[in-house]
Amino acid sequence: MYPGFEGIPNNWYEQIINLIAERIVVVDHEGIILYINEAYCEFLGTTVKDAVHRPVQDVIQNSRMHIVAKTGQKELAALHPINGSEMIANRLPIMEAGKVVGAVGTVMFRTPEEWRMYKTKIQGLVEELKYYKTKAEKELTSKYRFNHLIGNSAAFTATKKLAERISESNSSVLLIGESGTGKELFAHAIHNSSMRASLPFIAINCASIPEHLLESELFGYEDGAFTGAKKGGKKGKFEIANNGTLFLDEIGDMPLSMQSKLLRVLQEKEVQRVGGQKSIVVDVRIIAATHRDLEKLVEEGTFRQDLYYRLNVIKIDIPPLRERKEDIPLISKSLLKKLEGKFYRKGIELSDSVKDRLMQHSWPGNIRELENVLERSINVLDGKTIEVAHLPLYLRDMELETHHDITDENNQPARKSALPISSLRETLAVAEKAAMINALNVTNGNKQEAAKLLEIGKTSFYEKCKLYAIK
Repeated sequence: MYPGFEGIPNNWYEQIINLIAERIVVVDHEGIILYINEAYCEFLGTTVKDAVHRPVQDVIQNSRMHIVAKTGQKELAALHPINGSEMIANRLPIMEAGKVVGAVGTVMFRTPEEWRMYKTKIQGLVEELKYYKTKAEKELTSKYRFNHLIGNSAAFTATKKLAERISESNSSVLLIGESGTGKELFAHAIHNSSMRASLPFIAINCASIPEHLLESELFGYEDGAFTGAKKGGKKGKFEIANNGTLFLDEIGDMPLSMQSKLLRVLQEKEVQRVGGQKSIVVDVRIIAATHRDLEKLVEEGTFRQDLYYRLNVIKIDIPPLRERKEDIPLISKSLLKKLEGKFYRKGIELSDSVKDRLMQHSWPGNIRELENVLERSINVLDGKTIEVAHLPLYLRDMELETHHDITDENNQPARKSALPISSLRETLAVAEKAAMINALNVTNGNKQEAAKLLEIGKTSFYEKCKLYAIK
C-alpha cells in the first residue's frame, strides 16, 4: 500500500476515481485495458466485462493510449475523433522504477458543445482579467496634459512654458508651491510631454506613508523580509516606474533616514529590496514636489543638502492663486464643467456678486479650496446660478473691500465708531480659532491637511482644536 493511503477503505477507490474523472481508462505497457469505468463504457456502447483485457484500439475508436504506453510521451487536451464527434482527452504515462508500465486516459469533454460551454466560462474570466489589467495599466499612466493647466496670467503662463520646455529632458524636477496649487497636475503634464510618456508614471506621497513602510514602498522587499511580507516579495515603486517617471510628492516630509537611501538610489541608479542582497538597475526620472521651504530645512539640518541639489536640477515655482486672481473666472469655469459631470447638471454659472467674492478672497487653499467651494455650492443649488447664499459661511460673511469714504448727513467725514478693545492674547486667540475653522472648511474637515495649510504640526493642531472646542 502506498504511504498515506492505508486509511482509505478498498471499496472507496473506484468511487474516488469516478469522482475525479467521469470517463477513465487504464492500459498496460502493451495497450491492454486493465480498467475502464462504466461511464466510459456507456459512452462507447459497450460494457466493462466486454472491454477489459482487450487491446484498447479495439474498444476505443482512434485511441492513442497504446502509443502513449509505449513512448511515455504525455498528450494533454488532445482532440480525439470518436463516434462522429470530437472529445478533448488527456493521456498520461504510468511510470514505475523509471520505466513506462502503462498509461491512463481521461475524457475532459465528451462533445464540442461541452468544450464550447467551458470555453464561454473561461472567456468570461479572461475578459474580466483583461478589464482589471487594463485598469491597472491606466493607473500607471499620467492623466493630465498641459492643456488641463488653466490660466492666462503672466506668472502662470511663464511657469507653464518653463515646464513645457524642460519636459523632454531627463533631469530631475523640483516643483515648489503651496498646497492646492496643482503640483501633481504639473508632474503629470511634464511626464505626458516627455519621451517617457508611454511608460509608467508612478506617484507616491512621502508624507502619507508611515516611516517604517516608506522604504519597502519605494524599494520593494524580498520574500520573508519581515513579518507579514507578501509571499514571493514585492516590487517597489522604483522598479514599477523603471524607464518611466516617479513623482515624489511632499518630499520635504521625507524622514532624514530615508533621504540618504533615496540619495544613494539617485546616484547609483540601482535599488536593493528590503531583505535582499541583489542590486536592481533602474532608469527613472524623478519629479519631486513640496509646499515647504527646502532651503530653510537644509539650514535647520532636517533635509540633506546633497539630496536637495540632486533634486533641484530644474526648479519650477508654481504661483499661488492669490497671485493670479485674474485666472479665477477661467479656472472656475473649468471646475464647474468638471463638477457638472459629477452632479449630472448643465449650464451652471456664477452670479456677479459671487465672482466679486471669489476675487476678494485670499485663497489659502488655492485651487483645491476653490473647487471645494464650488462643489459645496452646487450641493445646495436649486437653479443654475450660484449666488452668495450658496457659498460657505466664511465667504458669505466676508466684507468686501471698498474705496468709498464714509460721510455723515452733512457730507462730512463720519467719525468711525470705536471697536471694543480686548486683550492682545484674546484677540490673537479669536484670530487663531477663525483661521483654524477656515482651514478645516477648505479641507472638508481633514485636520492633517488643515495643519499643513496653517504650517503647524499635526499634534499642535489637535491640541488647539481641543483648546478651542473645535470638533
